[in-house]
Amino acid sequence: MPAVNLEVRDPRLAAVVGPDVTFERIASSCLFTEGPLWHPRDRYLLWSDMPGDHLRRWSAQEGVTTFRKPCGMSNGLTWDRQGRLLACEHASSQVTLTRADGAVTPLATHFQGKQLNSPNDIVCSAGGDIYFTDPPYGRAEFYGVPRSQELPFQGVFRVRSDPKSPTLLVDDFDRPNGLCFSLDGQRLFVNDTARQHIRVFDVKGDGALAGGRVWAETKGEGSGAPDGMKLDSQGNIYCCGPGGIHVFTPDAVDLGVIWVPEHTANMAFGDDDFRSLYITASTSVYRIRVRVPGLPAL
Repeated sequence: MPAVNLEVRDPRLAAVVGPDVTFERIASSCLFTEGPLWHPRDRYLLWSDMPGDHLRRWSAQEGVTTFRKPCGMSNGLTWDRQGRLLACEHASSQVTLTRADGAVTPLATHFQGKQLNSPNDIVCSAGGDIYFTDPPYGRAEFYGVPRSQELPFQGVFRVRSDPKSPTLLVDDFDRPNGLCFSLDGQRLFVNDTARQHIRVFDVKGDGALAGGRVWAETKGEGSGAPDGMKLDSQGNIYCCGPGGIHVFTPDAVDLGVIWVPEHTANMAFGDDDFRSLYITASTSVYRIRVRVPGLPAL
Protein backbone atom coordinates (compact mmCIF):
# COMPACT_ATOMS: atom_id res chain seq x y z
CA MET A 1 0.00 0.00 0.00
CA PRO A 2 1.26 3.55 -0.66
CA ALA A 3 2.32 5.70 2.28
CA VAL A 4 -0.48 7.66 3.89
CA ASN A 5 1.53 10.45 5.45
CA LEU A 6 4.39 10.67 2.96
CA GLU A 7 4.66 12.04 -0.56
CA VAL A 8 7.46 9.99 -2.10
CA ARG A 9 9.42 11.83 -4.77
CA ASP A 10 12.47 9.57 -4.68
CA PRO A 11 12.52 5.96 -3.36
CA ARG A 12 15.47 6.80 -1.11
CA LEU A 13 12.99 8.55 1.21
CA ALA A 14 12.15 5.18 2.79
CA ALA A 15 15.76 4.66 3.91
CA VAL A 16 15.87 8.11 5.54
CA VAL A 17 12.38 8.50 7.01
CA GLY A 18 10.75 5.09 6.60
CA PRO A 19 7.90 3.68 4.49
CA ASP A 20 5.42 5.82 6.42
CA VAL A 21 5.17 7.79 9.68
CA THR A 22 2.72 7.80 12.58
CA PHE A 23 1.94 11.06 14.37
CA GLU A 24 1.78 11.21 18.15
CA ARG A 25 0.47 14.51 19.51
CA ILE A 26 2.27 15.35 22.75
CA ALA A 27 0.80 18.85 23.23
CA SER A 28 -2.23 20.75 21.97
CA SER A 29 -4.37 23.86 22.58
CA CYS A 30 -1.49 26.27 21.87
CA LEU A 31 -1.83 29.44 19.79
CA PHE A 32 1.21 28.95 17.52
CA THR A 33 4.10 26.61 18.35
CA GLU A 34 7.73 27.24 17.36
CA GLY A 35 11.36 26.75 18.37
CA PRO A 36 11.47 23.07 19.45
CA LEU A 37 14.70 22.12 21.24
CA TRP A 38 15.66 18.81 22.84
CA HIS A 39 17.88 18.56 25.93
CA PRO A 40 19.77 15.25 25.59
CA ARG A 41 21.03 14.96 29.16
CA ASP A 42 17.83 15.85 31.00
CA ARG A 43 15.53 14.39 28.31
CA TYR A 44 13.05 17.20 27.83
CA LEU A 45 11.72 19.29 24.97
CA LEU A 46 11.36 23.06 25.00
CA TRP A 47 9.14 24.96 22.60
CA SER A 48 7.63 28.41 22.32
CA ASP A 49 3.96 29.30 22.11
CA MET A 50 4.76 32.69 20.61
CA PRO A 51 1.39 34.49 20.73
CA GLY A 52 0.83 33.15 24.24
CA ASP A 53 4.25 34.51 25.32
CA HIS A 54 4.82 31.11 26.90
CA LEU A 55 7.95 28.95 26.75
CA ARG A 56 6.84 25.42 27.55
CA ARG A 57 8.58 22.19 28.50
CA TRP A 58 7.60 18.57 27.92
CA SER A 59 9.06 15.35 29.27
CA ALA A 60 7.75 11.82 29.32
CA GLN A 61 7.72 11.89 33.13
CA GLU A 62 6.08 15.28 33.72
CA GLY A 63 4.12 16.01 30.56
CA VAL A 64 3.66 19.67 29.63
CA THR A 65 4.82 22.29 32.13
CA THR A 66 5.83 25.97 32.07
CA PHE A 67 9.50 26.75 31.56
CA ARG A 68 9.18 30.56 31.31
CA LYS A 69 6.27 32.99 31.11
CA PRO A 70 6.50 35.67 29.87
CA CYS A 71 9.30 34.76 27.47
CA GLY A 72 9.63 37.77 25.17
CA MET A 73 7.44 35.89 22.65
CA SER A 74 10.45 33.73 21.90
CA ASN A 75 10.81 31.88 18.62
CA GLY A 76 13.99 29.95 17.66
CA LEU A 77 15.94 28.26 20.46
CA THR A 78 19.27 26.45 20.69
CA TRP A 79 22.04 25.62 23.17
CA ASP A 80 25.44 27.26 23.20
CA ARG A 81 28.61 25.15 23.59
CA GLN A 82 28.27 25.38 27.38
CA GLY A 83 24.71 24.06 27.32
CA ARG A 84 23.08 27.40 28.03
CA LEU A 85 19.83 28.41 26.36
CA LEU A 86 19.93 30.88 23.47
CA ALA A 87 16.60 32.42 22.45
CA CYS A 88 15.34 34.67 19.66
CA GLU A 89 12.72 37.02 21.12
CA HIS A 90 10.07 38.58 18.90
CA ALA A 91 8.65 41.00 21.47
CA SER A 92 12.01 42.50 22.45
CA SER A 93 13.81 42.12 19.09
CA GLN A 94 16.83 40.56 20.73
CA VAL A 95 18.84 37.38 21.13
CA THR A 96 19.26 36.35 24.76
CA LEU A 97 21.36 33.95 26.80
CA THR A 98 19.99 32.24 29.90
CA ARG A 99 22.79 31.71 32.39
CA ALA A 100 23.06 28.83 34.86
CA ASP A 101 21.52 30.94 37.64
CA GLY A 102 18.51 31.76 35.45
CA ALA A 103 19.57 35.31 34.62
CA VAL A 104 18.68 36.38 31.08
CA THR A 105 21.36 38.43 29.28
CA PRO A 106 20.96 40.17 25.89
CA LEU A 107 23.50 39.05 23.27
CA ALA A 108 22.23 41.05 20.27
CA THR A 109 19.82 43.97 20.33
CA HIS A 110 20.76 46.64 17.74
CA PHE A 111 22.75 47.18 14.57
CA GLN A 112 24.28 50.61 13.86
CA GLY A 113 21.98 52.23 16.40
CA LYS A 114 18.78 50.68 15.08
CA GLN A 115 16.84 47.94 16.82
CA LEU A 116 16.98 44.52 15.18
CA ASN A 117 13.83 43.47 13.32
CA SER A 118 12.90 40.35 15.30
CA PRO A 119 15.50 37.58 15.60
CA ASN A 120 13.81 34.43 14.37
CA ASP A 121 16.03 31.33 14.29
CA ILE A 122 19.47 30.57 15.65
CA VAL A 123 22.35 28.08 15.45
CA CYS A 124 25.68 27.67 17.20
CA SER A 125 28.76 26.43 15.35
CA ALA A 126 31.04 23.73 16.70
CA GLY A 127 33.51 26.48 17.58
CA GLY A 128 30.92 28.46 19.52
CA ASP A 129 30.00 31.18 17.01
CA ILE A 130 26.30 32.13 17.12
CA TYR A 131 24.40 32.91 13.91
CA PHE A 132 20.80 34.15 13.65
CA THR A 133 18.26 35.32 11.08
CA ASP A 134 16.38 38.60 11.44
CA PRO A 135 13.11 38.90 9.47
CA PRO A 136 10.35 41.29 10.63
CA TYR A 137 7.70 38.71 11.62
CA GLY A 138 7.85 39.69 15.29
CA ARG A 139 6.68 43.20 14.41
CA ALA A 140 3.31 41.91 13.22
CA GLU A 141 0.08 41.30 15.10
CA PHE A 142 -0.29 37.85 16.71
CA TYR A 143 3.34 36.75 16.12
CA GLY A 144 4.83 39.67 18.03
CA VAL A 145 4.31 43.31 18.96
CA PRO A 146 3.13 45.58 16.10
CA ARG A 147 5.63 48.38 15.50
CA SER A 148 7.55 49.96 12.64
CA GLN A 149 10.71 48.33 11.33
CA GLU A 150 13.89 50.32 11.99
CA LEU A 151 16.37 48.46 9.78
CA PRO A 152 15.90 48.80 5.99
CA PHE A 153 16.83 45.15 5.31
CA GLN A 154 16.35 41.59 6.57
CA GLY A 155 19.68 39.98 7.32
CA VAL A 156 21.73 37.15 8.75
CA PHE A 157 24.01 38.09 11.67
CA ARG A 158 26.73 36.66 13.88
CA VAL A 159 26.82 37.55 17.57
CA ARG A 160 29.77 39.54 18.86
CA SER A 161 30.78 40.66 22.35
CA ASP A 162 28.78 43.91 22.12
CA PRO A 163 25.00 43.29 21.86
CA LYS A 164 24.63 46.55 19.96
CA SER A 165 27.18 45.52 17.32
CA PRO A 166 26.44 42.09 15.88
CA THR A 167 28.22 41.30 12.62
CA LEU A 168 26.03 41.63 9.53
CA LEU A 169 26.86 38.72 7.21
CA VAL A 170 24.19 38.90 4.48
CA ASP A 171 21.55 41.56 3.78
CA ASP A 172 19.89 40.49 0.51
CA PHE A 173 17.19 38.15 1.84
CA ASP A 174 13.48 38.86 1.68
CA ARG A 175 12.50 36.80 4.74
CA PRO A 176 15.50 34.88 6.13
CA ASN A 177 14.31 32.15 8.44
CA GLY A 178 15.65 28.66 9.22
CA LEU A 179 19.37 27.87 9.16
CA CYS A 180 21.70 24.93 9.81
CA PHE A 181 25.34 23.97 9.29
CA SER A 182 26.59 21.15 7.10
CA LEU A 183 28.08 18.12 8.84
CA ASP A 184 31.62 19.46 8.51
CA GLY A 185 30.62 22.99 9.52
CA GLN A 186 32.07 24.41 6.33
CA ARG A 187 28.73 25.47 4.87
CA LEU A 188 25.71 27.29 6.27
CA PHE A 189 22.25 26.72 4.80
CA VAL A 190 19.72 29.54 5.18
CA ASN A 191 16.20 29.49 3.79
CA ASP A 192 14.03 32.36 2.60
CA THR A 193 10.34 31.99 3.40
CA ALA A 194 9.07 34.52 0.85
CA ARG A 195 11.20 33.19 -2.00
CA GLN A 196 10.51 29.52 -1.20
CA HIS A 197 14.13 28.43 -1.44
CA ILE A 198 17.23 27.41 0.50
CA ARG A 199 20.58 29.10 -0.08
CA VAL A 200 24.03 27.78 0.83
CA PHE A 201 27.05 29.79 1.96
CA ASP A 202 30.68 28.87 2.53
CA VAL A 203 31.84 29.59 6.08
CA LYS A 204 35.22 31.36 5.98
CA GLY A 205 37.95 30.99 8.54
CA ASP A 206 36.94 34.19 10.31
CA GLY A 207 33.29 33.14 10.49
CA ALA A 208 32.16 35.34 7.59
CA LEU A 209 30.02 33.93 4.79
CA ALA A 210 30.76 33.72 1.07
CA GLY A 211 28.68 32.68 -1.92
CA GLY A 212 24.99 32.30 -1.31
CA ARG A 213 23.66 30.44 -4.34
CA VAL A 214 20.18 28.92 -4.36
CA TRP A 215 20.67 25.31 -3.23
CA ALA A 216 17.10 23.95 -3.41
CA GLU A 217 13.46 25.04 -3.72
CA THR A 218 10.45 23.82 -1.77
CA LYS A 219 7.70 23.05 -4.25
CA GLY A 220 4.34 21.35 -3.89
CA GLU A 221 0.77 21.59 -2.75
CA GLY A 222 -0.59 22.49 0.67
CA SER A 223 0.06 25.26 3.14
CA GLY A 224 3.56 26.03 4.28
CA ALA A 225 6.84 27.61 3.24
CA PRO A 226 10.51 27.36 4.24
CA ASP A 227 10.71 27.94 7.99
CA GLY A 228 12.49 25.72 10.50
CA MET A 229 15.32 23.58 9.13
CA LYS A 230 17.44 20.76 10.62
CA LEU A 231 20.22 18.38 9.56
CA ASP A 232 20.38 14.65 10.25
CA SER A 233 23.47 12.52 10.91
CA GLN A 234 23.88 11.65 7.21
CA GLY A 235 23.68 15.27 6.04
CA ASN A 236 20.07 15.16 4.86
CA ILE A 237 18.18 18.42 5.37
CA TYR A 238 14.64 18.61 6.75
CA CYS A 239 12.95 21.90 5.81
CA CYS A 240 9.40 23.15 6.27
CA GLY A 241 7.58 23.74 3.01
CA PRO A 242 4.25 23.23 1.24
CA GLY A 243 2.41 20.33 2.84
CA GLY A 244 4.70 19.87 5.83
CA ILE A 245 8.39 18.89 5.93
CA HIS A 246 10.53 18.39 2.80
CA VAL A 247 13.52 16.06 3.04
CA PHE A 248 16.57 16.78 0.86
CA THR A 249 19.69 14.72 0.28
CA PRO A 250 23.11 16.35 0.84
CA ASP A 251 23.20 17.03 -2.92
CA ALA A 252 19.82 18.81 -2.89
CA VAL A 253 17.53 16.07 -4.22
CA ASP A 254 14.00 16.51 -2.81
CA LEU A 255 13.19 12.98 -1.59
CA GLY A 256 9.64 13.84 -0.64
CA VAL A 257 7.33 15.44 1.89
CA ILE A 258 6.19 14.41 5.36
CA TRP A 259 2.55 15.50 5.36
CA VAL A 260 1.89 17.07 8.78
CA PRO A 261 -1.69 17.41 10.13
CA GLU A 262 -1.28 21.15 10.76
CA HIS A 263 0.67 24.05 9.24
CA THR A 264 4.28 23.33 10.18
CA ALA A 265 6.76 25.85 11.58
CA ASN A 266 9.76 23.91 12.87
CA MET A 267 11.18 20.60 14.05
CA ALA A 268 13.91 19.10 16.25
CA PHE A 269 15.45 15.66 16.65
CA GLY A 270 15.29 14.13 20.09
CA ASP A 271 14.98 11.15 22.44
CA ASP A 272 17.96 9.00 23.36
CA ASP A 273 18.56 7.72 19.83
CA PHE A 274 17.71 11.02 18.09
CA ARG A 275 15.35 9.14 15.80
CA SER A 276 12.31 11.01 17.09
CA LEU A 277 11.37 14.15 15.21
CA TYR A 278 9.45 16.67 17.32
CA ILE A 279 7.35 18.94 15.11
CA THR A 280 5.84 22.29 16.08
CA ALA A 281 2.71 22.72 13.96
CA SER A 282 0.28 25.56 14.68
CA THR A 283 -1.69 24.57 17.81
CA SER A 284 0.15 21.31 18.49
CA VAL A 285 3.45 19.54 18.98
CA TYR A 286 3.81 16.13 17.29
CA ARG A 287 6.36 13.34 17.45
CA ILE A 288 7.21 10.88 14.69
CA ARG A 289 9.91 8.25 14.34
CA VAL A 290 12.42 8.26 11.46
CA ARG A 291 15.15 5.83 10.39
CA VAL A 292 18.25 8.03 10.15
CA PRO A 293 19.10 9.68 13.49
CA GLY A 294 19.29 13.43 13.72
CA LEU A 295 21.96 15.54 15.37
CA PRO A 296 21.87 16.99 18.88
CA ALA A 297 21.83 20.76 19.23
CA LEU A 298 24.08 20.38 22.27
